[in-house]
Amino acid sequence: MATLRHEFYETDDKLTLSIFDRGADPAQVSIAFLPRKFTYTNGDKELVLEPLKGQIDPSTSDYTVGKVKVEVRFAKRNPGRWGGLIGDSPDPLANSAAPAASSAAPRVRQQKNWEGITTEILSSEKEKTTDQDPNVGGDSTLNGFFQKIFKDADEDTKRAMMKSYQESGGTTLSTNWEEVKKAPVEVKPPAGSEWKKWN
Repeated sequence: MATLRHEFYETDDKLTLSIFDRGADPAQVSIAFLPRKFTYTNGDKELVLEPLKGQIDPSTSDYTVGKVKVEVRFAKRNPGRWGGLIGDSPDPLANSAAPAASSAAPRVRQQKNWEGITTEILSSEKEKTTDQDPNVGGDSTLNGFFQKIFKDADEDTKRAMMKSYQESGGTTLSTNWEEVKKAPVEVKPPAGSEWKKWN
């Protein structure tokens, strides 16, 4: 008999077992639920879990056969986490119908400070200034930066900026009039781009 790979996750009331049996035919799958034992058979493949760590309710436990795995849902008789599938007999949870005095203590759920979390998130999302991050604001910030340079510049710098920007098709912006006045400014498209002149 081939043993099947399996894994599980659980809540206090239910344990879900995934048995990885790709392409299992629902008509060929045989499953048996007992209070402390589970058996899965499909042809020569078998998975037996005994003794289960806790008691299950066979009448409300169920399963579905999927294309990749078989999902089995064990309904726990007594709420609580098992921490594993199989365990030592006798069942520690089945000693009494009433919970033991030690486990009867009320559960205290820790309350989250949502107000503090909200404040923390909002303060971390405050916009940075261009001094903190030069990339903040995108094109509008960049245009504002160039306008400030242009406004505060002398006549030669303004002339250089205008000539270089216009002649390069917006690909170059120079503030050096001595260099720009000698010849037309060459178009320099970004890497991976090709410059095309529109008619």
